[in-house]
Amino acid sequence: MKIVVCAKFVPDATADRRFRAEDNTVDRAGVDGLLSELDENAVEAALAVKDSGGDAPDITVTVLTVGPEQAADAVKKALQMGADAGVHVVDDAIHGSDALATSLVIAKALEKIEHDLVVFGMASTDGSMGVVAAMVAERLGVPAVTLGSEVTVDGTTVKIRRDGDTASETIEGTLPLVLSVTDQANEPRYPSFKGIMAAKKKPVQTWSLADLGLDAAQVGASAAWSQVTEVTARPPRTAGTIVTDDGTGATQLVEFLSTNKFL
Repeated sequence: MKIVVCAKFVPDATADRRFRAEDNTVDRAGVDGLLSELDENAVEAALAVKDSGGDAPDITVTVLTVGPEQAADAVKKALQMGADAGVHVVDDAIHGSDALATSLVIAKALEKIEHDLVVFGMASTDGSMGVVAAMVAERLGVPAVTLGSEVTVDGTTVKIRRDGDTASETIEGTLPLVLSVTDQANEPRYPSFKGIMAAKKKPVQTWSLADLGLDAAQVGASAAWSQVTEVTARPPRTAGTIVTDDGTGATQLVEFLSTNKFL
């Protein structure tokens, strides 16, 4: 089985995010980045399938990422966790791409990578759209089995449990297919020292848009169906209102809640 994990390099959520003044896109050069935490669940899901096959040499895990040069760190982290190989699509023209263009680049890259199962996280921790997996499946013409909180692979059948607010449902599909998993699906492993050292020798290919047969006009901000038109910094937090109960505390509280339309 050939498994490909689609992983994203995202700005550190704990860092002070900034936007580029010229196009209102995230300033990735000005903040630290890392492998999206939700994509670590995707890597773990793929590695769990590989582990379930024992020492079978025909089960391989390749990690695919699309992003700037720094996105190589996301590939490195996945290799350290246990993935066998990496592919990094990097091209300046990709900057500013929306979900549609991103799904196009990923689908074209997957056409060049032998695969049976493609695994995504439930969403990226920066855009949080959660739609790229389904878009890629549509472009590839294969089923999408998404948002699995429990995953079982038996031969060519992939079965998931999808948990909703009021009920859970079981969904299954037959390979080849696209799978996405939630952050409840597993507990991502930490890279071991052995894994970190082994990752240095694992192959990583770097592709451009030309390698995928894509034109720069098909991606980037100019081809995006959605754009950020304005960015406003979040105002600093101000001191709250302190109500001293001098016998009128309840009245003051009701007035505050009513004025702010909390009641």
